[in-house]
Amino acid sequence: MPRFDSSSCFGRLLDWDRGGHCSVTAEGLDESPMRGYVDGSLVLETTFRGAEGEARVTDCFAMREGGARDPHRQLLRVFDGVRGTVRFRVQVVPRFDYGEVRPWIRHEGSGLYSAIGGDDGLLIWTDGSIEPGDDHDLRVELELHEGSRARLSIAFAPPDEIDAFDQKPLDADELDERLDYTLDWWRRWESSANRETDGAIRSAAVLRGLQHSVTGAIAAAATTSLPECIGGPRNWDYRYSWIRDSAFSARTLAELGFREEADHFRRFAQRSAAGNAEDLQVFYGIGGERLLEEWELDLEGYRGSKPVRIGNGARSQLQLDAYGELIGVTWRWHKRGHSPDDDTWRFVLELVDGAAERWREPDCGIWEWRGDPRHFVHSKVMCWSALDRALKLAEECDRDAPRDRWRAARDEIREAVESEGYDAERGRFVQAFDTSLMDAALLLLPSHDFIAYDDERMIRTTDAVREELDENGLLRRYRQDDGLGDEGAFLACSFWLAECLANQRRVQDAREVFDRALETANDLGLFAEECDPRTGELLGNFPQALTHLSHISAAVALSSD
Repeated sequence: MPRFDSSSCFGRLLDWDRGGHCSVTAEGLDESPMRGYVDGSLVLETTFRGAEGEARVTDCFAMREGGARDPHRQLLRVFDGVRGTVRFRVQVVPRFDYGEVRPWIRHEGSGLYSAIGGDDGLLIWTDGSIEPGDDHDLRVELELHEGSRARLSIAFAPPDEIDAFDQKPLDADELDERLDYTLDWWRRWESSANRETDGAIRSAAVLRGLQHSVTGAIAAAATTSLPECIGGPRNWDYRYSWIRDSAFSARTLAELGFREEADHFRRFAQRSAAGNAEDLQVFYGIGGERLLEEWELDLEGYRGSKPVRIGNGARSQLQLDAYGELIGVTWRWHKRGHSPDDDTWRFVLELVDGAAERWREPDCGIWEWRGDPRHFVHSKVMCWSALDRALKLAEECDRDAPRDRWRAARDEIREAVESEGYDAERGRFVQAFDTSLMDAALLLLPSHDFIAYDDERMIRTTDAVREELDENGLLRRYRQDDGLGDEGAFLACSFWLAECLANQRRVQDAREVFDRALETANDLGLFAEECDPRTGELLGNFPQALTHLSHISAAVALSSD
């Protein structure tokens, strides 16, 4: 806390002994706990049943009116007795700075303790029995009877504020009101949707949960360094806002009726790029930070998967699709009745000129290729999309623009893709200009209006992607060795395939692909980045925004058929 990309205080996923944790254990259980979200919210209920009784634990991040600018920054855990008696043991073991700091635990009065280390601080309160442990931790004992309730609050507070002000114990009634308000907030949020298909609202809630409300940034995932192959080196930090993924998310949220979230990201992206196309980055910190260098931590890693990385070296990569994604955000905002103002149009001019000038360069592409840059077809098409949408914006908004130059560049890109990026012998598009291999990113070409879904070339490309990249009903991104070892099936790709098939009126095939991808969700309906196609084990960072937004797009395509 307090942000996705803050250093961890409970990081046991990445180091079991050093990472820190907040664990809840119930005595005398007869069966494994059962859990589920309350309605369409991100409020989690876990039910514990034993011979002597039953109890329920409700977890949430507490919401408040106006919380986007002034959030509680509070994890609230509420324990309710349902039947008989259930005894809980709770351990609160903060370890700040990714396990480096054992905090100073201090008693602030009447069930309230603080944990301080460096620039990190927590205020921990319960109306149960609480006392310090022998290892810079806190131990909580709770006994729940039918109809009884206990509460545990863990809130972020800067250490200087903890020192400067007298800390007052929290009020149980106020915490109950915060839980009720949070549930009501999520119900109101869900009611603003304009459709619900195949669990799309659950995925939309995940995207909303990954949005940093203060700025509008959407994190690619909530975690860092969860491996794409157990024991392998594909362990990346995804707690930042990628232009590509966030643009996808904004489009998808808007399609479901959540337009405020979509516009919030649009403004974040334009601010973060500083209105200057020359300084455009692939991703930013969720506060708009730009300097996010990649470095490694001395942690054991998830099940021994090293290295554990903080930051991401892809920041400095050239990924040409960012031009198309940013123009696409402006285009969709215009189509919803909000044309670009003068300042935005100057930004559009710079972006589109950048796409027109740089499309011939090799880049690292949508998959953030860490080898030598290549002429990826998807990247070229996204430059084409930037130019095409900008030309339409200029026409519909009656804006001055170098239309002849843009039109010539757009047509030149199409000619290059349809000649060098197309296998004429087999009648299908390919991954890059220098290969005949397939790439699942080709499934995105119709979504940017480069080609119709039902164009024979696209149908053949879709079939070729499915044939060459399928493994046990799921798709891999590509097949060639990229020098980083093995990985799982990339789940967003299966949803892209389902969306393509649905738009090609091959509904039965689309449903089969869609249902197979749905099987990879965990018991809460959350998707990871990847999945082992042989064992079903979830891989990669979690929950993954790109997978969830692709799930929504496929669900919408199937429901529209």
